[in-house]
Amino acid sequence: MAAVMATTTETTGTDKASENADTSTLSIMVEFTGGLEMLFSDQRRHALSIPAVDNNSKPVTIAYLIAYLCENTMRDTRKELFILDDHLRPGILVLINDADWELEGEETYEIQDSDNILFVSTLHGG
Repeated sequence: MAAVMATTTETTGTDKASENADTSTLSIMVEFTGGLEMLFSDQRRHALSIPAVDNNSKPVTIAYLIAYLCENTMRDTRKELFILDDHLRPGILVLINDADWELEGEETYEIQDSDNILFVSTLHGG
């Protein structure tokens, strides 16, 4: 009988953890340089709290973050300077915790709590 009660308690605990995961958020720092900050209210650093999972209950990725930034953070109407065909525009370097995003899986990287994500425009007028 005690074993059955322990199993029930564990299952209930797991269910609550699953419910919390659906409503939990990730605290991240997003930075923009190289001129990109002007698309984001001339603010270089943004401390954001984003959902931990997307609409499909999957962990959020950099691709999700890019769309999230365009919908929720970018005040400038020139979204084409940041995204092109729903992907990050070529010429924008991304560092995830000081590592090139190409080493981390680019848009498929699953964002972790306390991540620092830096977007740098390498294209400048002349």
